[in-house]
Amino acid sequence: MGFLVGLLVGLCVGVGLIVAYARYQNVRSTRRIELAKTVAAFARMTVLDSRKLLPDEFYPPWVVFSQRQKLCSNNFWLLFELQLTWLNLHLDKIWPFVDEAASELIRSNVEPILEQYKPAILSSLKFSKFTLGTVAPQFTGVSIIESDRPAGSVTMELEMQWDGNPNIVLDINTRVGVSLPIQVKDIGFTGVFRLIFKPLVEEFPGFGAVSYSLREKKKMDFRLKVIGGEISAIPGISDAIEETIKNAIEDSITWPVRKIVPILPGDYSDLELKPVGMLEVKLVQGKELTNKDIIGKSDPYAVLFVRPLRDRMKTSKIINNQLNPIWNEHFEFIVEDASTQRLTVRVFDDEGVQASELIGCAQIAIKDIEPGKVKDVWLNLVKDLEIQRDTKYRGQVHLELLYLPFGTKSNLKNPFNPDFQLTSLERAIKNGSDGATDVKGIMDQKKNVIVRGVLSVTVIAAENLPAVDLMGKADPFVSLVMKKSEAKAKTRVVNDSLNPVWNQTFDFVVEDALHDMLILEVYDHDTFGKDKIGRCIMTLTRALLEGEIQDSFPLDGTKSGKIFLHLKWTPQLKFRDI
Repeated sequence: MGFLVGLLVGLCVGVGLIVAYARYQNVRSTRRIELAKTVAAFARMTVLDSRKLLPDEFYPPWVVFSQRQKLCSNNFWLLFELQLTWLNLHLDKIWPFVDEAASELIRSNVEPILEQYKPAILSSLKFSKFTLGTVAPQFTGVSIIESDRPAGSVTMELEMQWDGNPNIVLDINTRVGVSLPIQVKDIGFTGVFRLIFKPLVEEFPGFGAVSYSLREKKKMDFRLKVIGGEISAIPGISDAIEETIKNAIEDSITWPVRKIVPILPGDYSDLELKPVGMLEVKLVQGKELTNKDIIGKSDPYAVLFVRPLRDRMKTSKIINNQLNPIWNEHFEFIVEDASTQRLTVRVFDDEGVQASELIGCAQIAIKDIEPGKVKDVWLNLVKDLEIQRDTKYRGQVHLELLYLPFGTKSNLKNPFNPDFQLTSLERAIKNGSDGATDVKGIMDQKKNVIVRGVLSVTVIAAENLPAVDLMGKADPFVSLVMKKSEAKAKTRVVNDSLNPVWNQTFDFVVEDALHDMLILEVYDHDTFGKDKIGRCIMTLTRALLEGEIQDSFPLDGTKSGKIFLHLKWTPQLKFRDI
């Protein structure tokens, strides 16, 4: 799949040259400036206006008004669409030469990437044949991005579709000494490539460098076949190679990763991908997960990532035989583009030696998280994030999210610890040689933040509890547990009441408030034991931020009922154990 890189460079830079050259001529020539004014006036005409002036019978037969063109606001965009049609027509003619020129270049560049991501089951992974085939890709859309455009640059997005017939053969060797020639067949790809022309200059071609990236991967299908046999005969090989190819694409050209092609001499290091912030994620719990086991219950665990790369994906612990797991785990992720990146959560059922089965997945955009503010969310799990045709309920995951941009001018503080300024920390761990932010250092330092204190919990009352006894009543009491320290307490029993009042206060000494949580379970007291009515699970985040809370909280695991609590946080000591 990496061969898309070489193909894109030649074709898309050519389109970019048209845009940049027009800008260059407008700057250098008075005549061009006057012409630009005329074009600007003409650009105010809509596509509908132009079709009134020039009826359909006067257009060449190869001009087709696509849906994108019909939605365009002026003829400036129409000109680009016509250029795409012209480009596709001529691309078909020159494709054999493009194939010959690009195949060897792509092969030499892609092999090291595949080698980097090859699975442990393989000892080597190389190409024995590589040609792009006889079918040329087609550009199906073009747009200029105004909202995301950096100063002094032009950002363009090109949509490309390719149903190719390449001749690509991979020679693989397994750790057990088996050698296989595997053919990549029936490639179907649709994606949007982003090109950023920056900086804009006054000399030809009008920009210093172009950076390109796969902005959106709408479709990517391919089939693997062992030459002279079936790949299914060797378990695990097909999935391993598919994962290798997809990881190579993700890490090499998928946005926010971008490849930079210098056009004019200069230093373009500022265009390179850099971390812009850190996303802190607390995976709190799951609720009502779909049971994937025939006997017993699922053994759920979660995989979280911003970029789906092996070294950046985080995996939670496995909670055995549980459809309402409590993970209470904290993870941190580097963010390179807060405007487009997302946090993805996938929940699996562990099957031991067999492959884990997906329960469901969910996503949230980082741009929807206000910087410096903790966001508490419940996300519904779905079968597929792209198609989402299956409306079956698969359960929920509970997350707490905090996005902290690097280098903020407002001295943004970590709300979990007001004395822990992000910008101060960055200055303390700057690399003296190049001034670059040591991201790993930031994450290591933040792990040393300890927040101690006393949490006072007043269990005030409960309301609208479900009837448990034969007489339509209940004898409720509340059990309180601090999960990490395992400190416990319980209220008295209130007999014959569905709306009990306790007004009892309990103090818990908390050693690590950032990673602890409070679990309250409401039981019905019985002579021969107790029956659970419902529970309420909460992190200490809100108490840390607000200091004091009085609110009602719904009970999970029951059709009705809520509990009224008063929480007060008294910090005792905040320090970093360095």
